[in-house]
Amino acid sequence: MEKSDVLTFAGRRFRSRLIVGTGKYPDYLSMQRAHDASGAEIVTVAVRRVNLDRTQESLLDYIDTKRYTLLPNTAGCYTAEEAIKTAILAREVGLSDLVKLEVIGDQRTLFPDNEELLKATMVLVKEGFVVLPYTNDDPIMAKKLEDAGAGAVMPLGAPIGSGLGIRNPYNIKIILETARVPVIVDAGVGTASDAAIAMELGCDGVLMNTGIAGAKDPVAMAEAMRHAVLAGRLAYLAGRIPKKLYATASSPLEGMIE
Repeated sequence: MEKSDVLTFAGRRFRSRLIVGTGKYPDYLSMQRAHDASGAEIVTVAVRRVNLDRTQESLLDYIDTKRYTLLPNTAGCYTAEEAIKTAILAREVGLSDLVKLEVIGDQRTLFPDNEELLKATMVLVKEGFVVLPYTNDDPIMAKKLEDAGAGAVMPLGAPIGSGLGIRNPYNIKIILETARVPVIVDAGVGTASDAAIAMELGCDGVLMNTGIAGAKDPVAMAEAMRHAVLAGRLAYLAGRIPKKLYATASSPLEGMIE
């Protein structure tokens, strides 16, 4: 792949198209090793689940901020007001002006509340944040979020932590057709083939946490995901052959000397 093929949003450029999380690891050292194996340059951190005053051990102690860009997220927020306050707190303590915006609408499915999500996006964009909203795989909502100023849109592949993979590739393709900002699949990736499929569709990146952290060997899975994202991106750029109902000979008879 050419060096110019980079993930860009809000004027920031990243060579890796894989974004990784920090939750559910057996321990912080496993997390560190998995991050290293993944090749990721962006690491997302749940603001409401870390010790921000740094008086006690925190997972932030195990993330090299000279190497990784922090992407605070508003996981655990169920209203626009909660999410806005959480994002502002993260910026005030020096984490970032980037925010992975989550506003959950249902505790059982963890699906987003898109009405509250759009409201929070509008406010945070006006406050100077680069907003990356986690949303349903809904092309209409993706367009509304983009029009509200989102730096990227992050449709789910499947419910958070489900490992079901890309359940609705057709909606993702529609989002890709209309989006002028990066489209990053977030949630539902369970194994390397899921990540490759997302990238083969033309997505700009993949964000995952449970698929790596919950694996029997998180470090090995992180490396697998790294290669899957690279392979899927390269396949997309290469352009796959069209699908056909019948066979086409690899060595056609036309032109052969009898």
